[in-house]
Amino acid sequence: MTLSAQEKTNSASHNAPIKVMSFNIRYGAANDGENHWKHRANLVGETIELFNPDLLGTQEVLKFQAEFLKEKLPEYGFHGVGRQDGTEEGEYVPVMYRKDRFKVIDSGFYWLSETPDVPGSKSWDSSLPRMASWVKLEDLQSNGSEFVFVNTHFDHRGPSARLESARLIRRQVDKLERQGIPVIITGDFNTTEDGQPYQALVQGPNDDDKPLVDSYRQSYPERSRNEATFSRWVGHREGSRIDWILHSQDFTTLNSSINYTNENGKHPSDHYPVQAILRLKPQR
Repeated sequence: MTLSAQEKTNSASHNAPIKVMSFNIRYGAANDGENHWKHRANLVGETIELFNPDLLGTQEVLKFQAEFLKEKLPEYGFHGVGRQDGTEEGEYVPVMYRKDRFKVIDSGFYWLSETPDVPGSKSWDSSLPRMASWVKLEDLQSNGSEFVFVNTHFDHRGPSARLESARLIRRQVDKLERQGIPVIITGDFNTTEDGQPYQALVQGPNDDDKPLVDSYRQSYPERSRNEATFSRWVGHREGSRIDWILHSQDFTTLNSSINYTNENGKHPSDHYPVQAILRLKPQR
């Protein structure tokens, strides 16, 4: 069958869906008893495999957990470093991407501080160094479309640090926006959509800023009392989301959900993974 010129144009403009997952897999050295990493590592891997994401952002990843993910998921590229020294010490917030679908054009890291280029730096009232990992990808299944994928983890104690971290990331997003580069952001933000950090990141500081899209809220416009993403190991659901998948308006949310995968009541982490299916809109 031969496609007409119009059919070729329509096919070329119909970008393939992108499956995105954000998953706080819980610090593997924590004294979690029956929920220790050694008892749930395989369930973490299986939970990821069941959704089969194209892009994966994880949080609270120590070096040995990073090695597990790379071994368990060899079809993914891995970009991440330890937050303490920019090499292997401390938690990673890595980004992972399907190697058969995406080509890395550029990549990097920055710390959520007043000196973002300094590994291990922290500012404001942050209890620990926090960071963001990012990759600029070419989508080989969508006519070479390019976008940036960012993954982060905000401080769990410092309200000022969370707000300033949101502002810092938003400034990075605005730079991409001015260059016409779409963006996807995953993370554990340790705050809800009622907080100032959410507004600072999603709405931006200026009236003419283009808001980012909260993929879950696109799928569920009305809030529910059972949207918590912090499982507490026991299937807890009452409360609000602190784990989000955001994206620029260059994408359409096709579907988004909280992933409640468990095995006979045993949960892979104290957070639920969150997931979304996005499609990049045709570019002019």
